[in-house]
Amino acid sequence: MLRPLISIIMPLFNSEAYVLESINSVINQTYENWELILIDDASTDNTINTIKDFILKNENIKLLTNKVNLGAALTRNKGIDASIGDYIAFLDPDDLWKPQKLEKQLVFMSKQNCDVCYCSYELINQKGDSINKTVLALNELSFSKLLKSNYIGNLTGIYNVGVLGKIKSPNLRKRQDWALWLKALKMSGKPAKGIQESLAYYRVHKNSISSNKFKLIKYNYWVYKKGLKFSSIKSLYFMLIFLKEHFFIKPHQIISTNKI
Repeated sequence: MLRPLISIIMPLFNSEAYVLESINSVINQTYENWELILIDDASTDNTINTIKDFILKNENIKLLTNKVNLGAALTRNKGIDASIGDYIAFLDPDDLWKPQKLEKQLVFMSKQNCDVCYCSYELINQKGDSINKTVLALNELSFSKLLKSNYIGNLTGIYNVGVLGKIKSPNLRKRQDWALWLKALKMSGKPAKGIQESLAYYRVHKNSISSNKFKLIKYNYWVYKKGLKFSSIKSLYFMLIFLKEHFFIKPHQIISTNKI
């Protein structure tokens, strides 16, 4: 029996520092029927030369290139357009997957009859060392809950193309992944299902959006305003809900890794 093909979308921009480790985490998956689509967004460093050996040695790794920098949203969408898989998953070039990530998710999705699946993940620093924090996935995530704040780590999400079609991101500078998962749940009509086990590592950078409160507010507002086409008043209303959810409720999903 032919196993479903999983298309993995990885946008690249000046990614030479971490990309080899990320690609290796895909190659080392116990689930072997995948294609990895790399899309270089006009990098100015040594990214292309860093990955060329992987492309030559692995026929299921493909490289697309942008002539000019398009940003993460349009770059991911270019990869989605080129994909031929039954499922689509995402991995950024500084994040990592544990070896059984894809296999466990496909089995879980089949048992749970869900169109969208995600999982818990651990936080690592820029050197790749654990910072002893795990972000726990909710067992079930409805559209209305996701509307309050993004509970799907993009490096953990996977959706069923056969059921939902190819779902792409709106052209937002940041938080376009949140808008994509909102579209996926809205189209599905069913909640996403979460795997409690940690199956990935998210690399935390010093200048992340979450550390800048003004940028956090601005970029999340645009998800409502531009991504979901809400009116200005409705967008402000949901931003108030978001702030409460983000600062007072969502932090309970982050626990010490040692307690798991």
